Amino acid sequence: MKHQQTIATASSDTGNDAAAARQEVNTADLYRAAWAASIGSALEYYDFALYNLASALIFAPLFFPSSDPGIGLIASFGAYFLGFAIRPVGGIVFGALGDRYGRKFVLMATILLMGIASTLIGLLPTYATAGVWAPILLVGCRLLQGLGAGAEQAGAAVLMAEYAPARRRGYFAALPFMGVLLGTVMAAAIYFTLVRVEDISQSWLWRVPFLLSVAIVAVAVWIRLKLKESPSFAKLEARQQVNDSPLKHLIKHSKPTLLKVIGMRMAENGGSSIYQSLAISYMATATGLKGQIGPVALLLAGASGAIIIPLTGMLSDRFGRIPVYRAFAVYQLLLAYPTWWVLSQGNAAASIAMLCVALAGVWGMFATQGALLPELFGAQHRYAGVAVGREVSAVIAGGVAPLIGASVIAWATAHWGGSEGRILAWIPLASYVAILSLIGVVTTYYTPETRGRDLDDLRDASEAAAALREERAFRHS
Repeated sequence: MKHQQTIATASSDTGNDAAAARQEVNTADLYRAAWAASIGSALEYYDFALYNLASALIFAPLFFPSSDPGIGLIASFGAYFLGFAIRPVGGIVFGALGDRYGRKFVLMATILLMGIASTLIGLLPTYATAGVWAPILLVGCRLLQGLGAGAEQAGAAVLMAEYAPARRRGYFAALPFMGVLLGTVMAAAIYFTLVRVEDISQSWLWRVPFLLSVAIVAVAVWIRLKLKESPSFAKLEARQQVNDSPLKHLIKHSKPTLLKVIGMRMAENGGSSIYQSLAISYMATATGLKGQIGPVALLLAGASGAIIIPLTGMLSDRFGRIPVYRAFAVYQLLLAYPTWWVLSQGNAAASIAMLCVALAGVWGMFATQGALLPELFGAQHRYAGVAVGREVSAVIAGGVAPLIGASVIAWATAHWGGSEGRILAWIPLASYVAILSLIGVVTTYYTPETRGRDLDDLRDASEAAAALREERAFRHS
C-alpha cells in the first residue's frame, strides 16, 4: 500500500518537477553527459578488447604456460571468465550505491577502479619471472576490472537516458556506446601496430596498451568532475523518494524485468564475446590466421559500428525499441552458420569481412539497449536494475562463451581428428551462437515497448503497461 501511495504522489508531481529539471539541463549539459558516459565506456571496452586480444594471442604463453597450447588457451580464457563472474558483484554493489547516492558518484568510482586495475596489468611479472604468482596477480587485476566494469556501462546508459529528451532518447542513449567502439578500435589499432613490429609476447611491448589506460582515466575523471547529477535522480532527492534499500526494492518488484533483460542480453552479449574473442582464437588455432588478422577484423568492425550505432538509436526512436532489437537478433540468428562456415575456410579477407558483417547484429542490439534497459526499470532502482540485469547476463552469455568455445575446440580436436577436427568445431560453435540469438528473439515477445516512457515513473515498464491495459479495459467496459 505504501508503494502504491508513493507512485500516486510521484505521478501527481511529475509535471512541475519534470519541467524544472528539464530547464536545468541545457544543450551543453546534454553533450557533456554524452562525453562523460562515452569516455568511461571507451575505457571499459578498451580494457575489454585488450584482454580479449591478449587472452587469444599472448596471455597463454606468458601467464599460463603448458605443453599443450589448447590447455593454455583454456586457462587464459578461464581468467577472462573470472572477470565476468565478478561483474554481478560490482553491479550489485555499485548499482545500489548509484540509486542511493547518485549516478555521478558511482561513475567516478568505477572509472578509477577500472583504470587502476588495467594499468597494474601492464606492470605484472610473467610466469617466467614470478612463477605461480604471475597468474594469481593477473586474475586479481582481472577481478578488480570486473568489479568496476560491473556498473560502468550500466551507469553510462542510465545517465544518458535520464539526461536525454524523450523523443530523441534512443539516439542520445546510443551515443555512449560509441565509446565502446572507440575503446575497441584503440585496442585493436595498438595491437595491430605492435604485432607488425615483432612477436610482442617475447618482449615488453605487450605492456604498453595496458599502461596507456592512465591517459583515458585522466580524461574521463576531468570530464566527470564537471558533470551535473541526472535530472531523474535529482528529482528523487527533491521529493525525498530515494530508496534506502534499492536492491531489496529491485528484487521485490522487478524479478520479471530482470529475467527479460537477461534473456535479451543472451543474444547481444553472447554474440559480442564469441565474435570478438573466441572467433579470433579459432582463426589463429584452427585455420592458422594469426598475427594481424584478429586486430584488423576488430578495427574494421568497430569502424562499421560507428555508423550502425547512432543510426540504430534513431531507428529505435522512430519504430520502437523492441522491433529494432528483434530485427538485429534475427539477423544474428540467420548469419550464425554462414559466418562460422566462412571462418572455417581460412581465407583472411573473407574472414575479416564476415566478422564485420556478423558484428553488425551485435552493434544494433547494443545500441538499442542504451534506451531500452533504463526504460524498463522504475526510477528508484533503475541503476541497480540495469547493472544487475546486464552483468548477470554477462556471466551467463558473455563470460562463459569463450571458455565453452575453447573447450569445444579442444574436444573437437581430440575426437574428430586433429587439425581437421579443430576446423570442424565451427559447426557446434555456430549452433551456440544460433541458440543464444534465438533466446534473445523469443524474449522480445515478452518484453513491453518502452519508447517515450516517463523515466520519473517509479514503476517498471511492465507494471506501468499492465496498469494502462487495466485502465483501457475499464474505459471500454
